Amino acid sequence: MSSVTIAQPKVFVDSVNKSFGEVHALSDVTLTLGDREFVSVVGASGCGKSTLLSIIAGLEAPTDGETSINGTAIRGPGRDRGVVFQSATLLPWLSAIDNVIFALRGEADMSRRERTDRARDVLSQVGLAGFEDSFPAQLSGGMQQRVALARSLAYGPEVLLMDEPFGALDALTRRTMQELLTTVWERNRMTVMLITHDIEEAVFLSDRVVAMTPRPGKVRAEFDIELPRPRDPEIIGSPEFHHYYSEILGLIHHV
Repeated sequence: MSSVTIAQPKVFVDSVNKSFGEVHALSDVTLTLGDREFVSVVGASGCGKSTLLSIIAGLEAPTDGETSINGTAIRGPGRDRGVVFQSATLLPWLSAIDNVIFALRGEADMSRRERTDRARDVLSQVGLAGFEDSFPAQLSGGMQQRVALARSLAYGPEVLLMDEPFGALDALTRRTMQELLTTVWERNRMTVMLITHDIEEAVFLSDRVVAMTPRPGKVRAEFDIELPRPRDPEIIGSPEFHHYYSEILGLIHHV
């Protein structure tokens, strides 16, 4: 367990509260995300994890408190942040490459050729070279999530926000996607915040794991994950991995 202080955070959440009518979702949440850091947020269902992500994404406004990126207050969605949800939310009438190109429609300084080249590049990064012209209905769930990830990577966000992106996938596909995400992050090295119920996933992927209390959610503890990178799935069987897993699981189950 650790108490983490980042001198110049990429993202800063300062004393954030969030209520929906009589429901108090978040209580006095203060959290930092460092530059190029991979942070997972875990906690019981309904503890406000997804609400916190939505506030950082600019999709929700806090009831009280402030959030900022690079020292600038977050007042809404921005191209400095990419978001990947549990559902791929692809446009079914567009091919994989056109779904990615659609995300680049706001890049006025890019030509159609440049957008197409960029879309091909990020689809290749997520292992979909050769599937550019496939439509969502022709792709498996895991492949659709790869397109969703490519779409968020396309415009080069500084922060990638992921809300249970692999939660609906089968165990084998989920593990494949975890390894893919590790590879993509090591190549692009943006800041990542992952919301997950899966503690094993959080430990495997993260530099730091943040555990939240039940609703109203607040930060209960933070854990530095000092496992070597790049990480191979075999590390999951190591005593060091089991130590982190057991400590986080025990904390969440004994609030």
